[in-house]
Amino acid sequence: MHEFELATLARDVAEHGLHQGDVGTIVHVYRGETAYEVEFTTGSGRTLAVLTLPAADVRPVRGDEILHARVLVDV
Repeated sequence: MHEFELATLARDVAEHGLHQGDVGTIVHVYRGETAYEVEFTTGSGRTLAVLTLPAADVRPVRGDEILHARVLVDV
């Protein structure tokens, strides 16, 4: 995966109100692609979190997937 590509969260991150399947943008790729810094935003562009995640916690968005919107609760 590369900077500015979309990434799918592979697990819940409850402390930030994020769920498995949420989509963020990669803003930094660490050496050897061992980890990624991913920004998660609302539909209006407000940043919810910028997280450094190990490679196992994110995956590329597949071409056969549809993006989904949901309402945030308690964030």
